[in-house]
Amino acid sequence: MSRFFRALIILLLVASCGGGRYSPPRNLDDACSIIRQRPNYIKAFRATERRWGVPPHVQMAVIYQESKFVGNARTPYRYALGILPMGRQSSAYGYAQALDGTWDEYIRETRSWRARRDDIRDATDFMGWYMTKTVKRNGVSLHDARNQYLAYHEGHTGYARGSYRNKSWLLRVSGEVGQRARTYEKQLARCAS
Repeated sequence: MSRFFRALIILLLVASCGGGRYSPPRNLDDACSIIRQRPNYIKAFRATERRWGVPPHVQMAVIYQESKFVGNARTPYRYALGILPMGRQSSAYGYAQALDGTWDEYIRETRSWRARRDDIRDATDFMGWYMTKTVKRNGVSLHDARNQYLAYHEGHTGYARGSYRNKSWLLRVSGEVGQRARTYEKQLARCAS
């Protein structure tokens, strides 16, 4: 076998091992399984809880809905005539699916100049910052995953206007986020003991 082909095979093997940085944990329906596979996640959730007061189960439920724990998640492309790519549906990126403008506001206010949306610790800190603003602007408890998600999805002004009321799909999804948060809360209590 020539040196070229050996080098190519080695390169392909190395490249095939490298794609897991952003892959989600297995069994996303089990909070204990998630934190066993990714111990850095629970550290991030707890740091956000200490700093902002958002319980880990609420953070996990929103991340599940937004990105399914995929660190580099992006919104799908839009297509013209069904075939011509027109760019992404929004600038949402990362675990928390933070939009460019909101992320920039977070960076400025928290002075987290090195924060990255594809880093779990930064993403959960962003969520804590945003949800704390939701408490101040809209009076939504940090333990209320359903309404926190509605405000997260619609923005503070949209939530205050009640823009979600005419979106039956969003009301259904927010209900699922609330249920998932309750499930994660019970599971985390079990695996913590």
